[in-house]
Amino acid sequence: MATKQKITYCLWFNKEAQDVAKFYTSVFKNSKLEGTDPNPIDTPSGKAGTVLTANFNIYGQPFMALNGGPEFKLNSSISFFIHSDSPEEIDELWQKLSDGGKVMMPLDKYPYSDKYGWIQDKFGLSWQLMHHNPKDEKRPRLMPSLLFVNNVYGKAEEAVHFYTSIFDDTKIGIMEKYPAGMEPDQEGKIMYGDFMLADQWFAIMESAHEHQFDFNQALSFVVHCDTQEEVDHYWNKLSGDGGKEIQCGWLKDKYGVSWQIIPDVLMQLLSGSDKEKSKRVMAAMMEMVKLDIKKLEEA
Repeated sequence: MATKQKITYCLWFNKEAQDVAKFYTSVFKNSKLEGTDPNPIDTPSGKAGTVLTANFNIYGQPFMALNGGPEFKLNSSISFFIHSDSPEEIDELWQKLSDGGKVMMPLDKYPYSDKYGWIQDKFGLSWQLMHHNPKDEKRPRLMPSLLFVNNVYGKAEEAVHFYTSIFDDTKIGIMEKYPAGMEPDQEGKIMYGDFMLADQWFAIMESAHEHQFDFNQALSFVVHCDTQEEVDHYWNKLSGDGGKEIQCGWLKDKYGVSWQIIPDVLMQLLSGSDKEKSKRVMAAMMEMVKLDIKKLEEA
């Protein structure tokens, strides 16, 4: 990975992880392939030796494309903002990402940007491309955006305070709310907001319009932990108060957003030339819900 981040992004696919990584690193000029990791054992996602993950980065932001099987598909509940002060870059990205994709909002002039568009690419991942003035408040080139709809509509501001109470190095940025007269959206709900977790920016919006999607496991946020104490902290906080524990370090928080709470030692134990060790560690992990560093090391 190009940079050490507390939170990275995991995209779930059936068997297309390598194609996905190659596609995105061909679309974005400032991107890089970081290699693949194999399945140490037979898993629901594939036979031992087949590609489990393909790793890449865009603008220095690490991504992991996971071959997880057909169970989950990406949707527009979580998208990625791309900010650029170059209208030509926005045009070029729009052209490449729209090939085989679906337009959510046309590339056009809007009250908040002279050039903005929302596209779902051919792999199902959504992108919001925005030209911005360099004098605007500084934000990263790429940032994930959560869209609160359906049963979690109206809970976006609550969610911002929930997330910023759990992580270090937090900040609440813009909080633009719907004015009166924009029904079905309610006055005072979040039209657009952003916040920082572990020194990383996230955007958040909510919409009362009818949407055929909700948060799911196809896009999850991986929290990298140094110690078991950290694993326990993030696991207990994010899965508590109505969240759901799943398996292998995965959980859903009370809003339905998926997280993976992963000790960094796991990847060290799975890598290397000792394939038998990797098999034992992987087999032990597959039996766990919350990950236990001691048991992984014992395996």
